[in-house]
Amino acid sequence: MSGLNLVLWVFLPYVSVTIFVVGHIWRYRHDQFGWTSRSTQLLESRLLRWGNPLFHYGALAAIGGHILGLLIPEQLTAAIGISESTYHVIAISAGTVAWVAVIAGLLILLYRRVMSPRVRATTTPVDLLTYALLFVVIALGIWETFGINTLGTPYNYRTTVSVWFRGLFIFQPQPQLMASAPLIFQLHIITAFLLFALWPFSRLVHAWSIPLSYLGRAQILYRSYRGAASRPRSRTDPGRPDIRVETLDE
Repeated sequence: MSGLNLVLWVFLPYVSVTIFVVGHIWRYRHDQFGWTSRSTQLLESRLLRWGNPLFHYGALAAIGGHILGLLIPEQLTAAIGISESTYHVIAISAGTVAWVAVIAGLLILLYRRVMSPRVRATTTPVDLLTYALLFVVIALGIWETFGINTLGTPYNYRTTVSVWFRGLFIFQPQPQLMASAPLIFQLHIITAFLLFALWPFSRLVHAWSIPLSYLGRAQILYRSYRGAASRPRSRTDPGRPDIRVETLDE
């Protein structure tokens, strides 16, 4: 086993995951005010209304497909009666829908960021690098889905890539499996781990800020000064303004 394969398929994954975890902890402790997507909705909302849900829902579907494909062994799906050909059809069908949504949403968001001067002014170098890595990861995934598994000779990545990936969790990586995989799969894995290493330092951190507290959040109180001037005031009580209660539905 060459030193390059050890670096790519053993060293890189563990370093990337370490940066991913430690980077999130560091940023949460030292940059909580920056823990945000830095929304630009107030600057432009028409394109965002279309691109944002397409990209996010498509990405969630694609991530779910990767989790199933990488973590669930081939023997398990065969044991419940799903043959490799059936699994292939399901993966291609679901993957097509996910990738179409992701690429459509990403193109809309990229167009919006380039064509809107106000949105473009908020773009940072980290944003540009994040977009570039996202585009490469998505393009390689589409190439795998259509260029190899649909138009070309299908490659059963669950016998190599998936086995290697699960081995990382039990600290028994098998770099020779990734070394035998097609180049397109290798590039896809490398760029994905580079994206993971960049994640904590980009606006992607907002993925972990699910506003579950909103479900039980107290009502918001707004104070109005209507009629306050007609009320008597004292040194201790300058007058209580009207209070209007706004619920989350307003």
